[in-house]
Amino acid sequence: MKTFRLLTLVLLMALPTMAGAQTIYNSSHATRGYINSDGTVRNSNNATIGYINSDGTVRNSNNATIGYIKNGTVRNSNNASIGYYSSDGTVRNSYNSTIGYIKNGTIYNSNNATIGYYRDVDVEKVVSVFFFFKMLEW
Repeated sequence: MKTFRLLTLVLLMALPTMAGAQTIYNSSHATRGYINSDGTVRNSNNATIGYINSDGTVRNSNNATIGYIKNGTVRNSNNASIGYYSSDGTVRNSYNSTIGYIKNGTIYNSNNATIGYYRDVDVEKVVSVFFFFKMLEW
């Protein structure tokens, strides 16, 4: 019976990755969250914390729109610009100050220190995670 419970727990913990979820890790390689293929954003405990729609709309766990991300611009729910990202992986805040970099699966702060990693996540979703879901801090 103990083996069955342990196996069930292991399978439940692996469920997000088995379901094709995209993973965000901190600098110690600990899982911070997942983005499922349907855009559902889950924390490391697998609790739903929001959604990223295919049109760039970002919603919280109550389905309220909290922002938008499209064509390199991040906007809040009032449609005011709160940040940018460029094709070279540079992420800037609304004052055009560099706050980080996203390159080749690694996430850096403005001092080029590694603050996290991502696997199978497109850059737009990684940027959404930072601006709206705070899985990691710049």
